[in-house]
Amino acid sequence: MKKIDRPKILAIASGGGHWIQLLRLRPAFSGAEVSFASVEQQAAQDVAGHRFYRFPDANRERKLALIFQIIRIAWIVSRVRPQVVVSTGASCGYVAIRLGRMFGARTMFIDSIANAEKLSLSAQLAQRHANMILTQWPHLESPEGPHYHGSVI
Repeated sequence: MKKIDRPKILAIASGGGHWIQLLRLRPAFSGAEVSFASVEQQAAQDVAGHRFYRFPDANRERKLALIFQIIRIAWIVSRVRPQVVVSTGASCGYVAIRLGRMFGARTMFIDSIANAEKLSLSAQLAQRHANMILTQWPHLESPEGPHYHGSVI
């Protein structure tokens, strides 16, 4: 009998609302081998039974932290070798999508529900590289993306 491989997913988000929204997507990962990554070590408790990786929090105002974040996410992506990268943001999502694509992964960025007026900077950057960008607001949808298929919350 042929062994059926489960798809390998890297689900990555920064803390707070980004992490909460990512956790709400867990049912969509059913049947996959999922590794989670976030900025707080205690987030590992939310995904007990799955591999968990921590990386430093960063943003565009904290350039040095951003460099360390990129290095750590590069290590995570090279370690996990995901077939799919899914992120709800923020900067880590853009970084993981760029690196995931370099490893041949399919990628999806789901912009935070907090971005009701326009896409976040991370989503705008990811839009050039991700296989799919989703918004949680129907009025932000456009034919070339982002697409709207409902909200996570």
